[in-house]
Amino acid sequence: MIGSLKGSVAYLGADCCIIDTAGGVGYRVFMPGAHLAQLSLGGSVRVHVHTAVREDAVLLYGFLSQEYYDLFELLLSVSGVGPKMALGILSAVKPDAFYLAVQNRDIKVLTKLPGIGKKTAERMLLELKDKVGGAVAEAGNDFGESVAAGGSGAVAEAMEALLSLGYSNSEIVPVIKRIEDVDKLSGEEILRRALKLFAQHR
Repeated sequence: MIGSLKGSVAYLGADCCIIDTAGGVGYRVFMPGAHLAQLSLGGSVRVHVHTAVREDAVLLYGFLSQEYYDLFELLLSVSGVGPKMALGILSAVKPDAFYLAVQNRDIKVLTKLPGIGKKTAERMLLELKDKVGGAVAEAGNDFGESVAAGGSGAVAEAMEALLSLGYSNSEIVPVIKRIEDVDKLSGEEILRRALKLFAQHR
């Protein structure tokens, strides 16, 4: 099985690229849209690769970071989630935001993802609840456990918004902790106060 590829970008499409390797072989690799946007024709690239073997084809799915590759593999462990659906999810959400949604049991966030209905979202929560704790902990999110225990969807909503603005979990969690009575506020109010705190420290 192919684990990684290194070469130059020979073709860029809407959902895939072709990577020419030093050996003269060009591999078609399907990737999340955000990762394809970072590539340029003729530029060098190294991707983490998942090899999907079907009866009629061997398909390659590539990712620019180990974090995205790991989540892709995790998604494939969920019943009914195939490579195409997993890739769609990774094109729509950052790993940090996905892990938080699962840990906080936020079905609302999950059902906004492409191809994910309520039943699939519930299955994800059931099958991944014991698997994502380590991933969130790696991001320094011990706060996530208390949020999940309190069932605060507002905190998760605000954190997702901050992630989408480019802030990382390691930046967000300390700021959220500083907001008084955070569990009593709306997601919009938490976001407003967090942005104000970020602005004070620039």
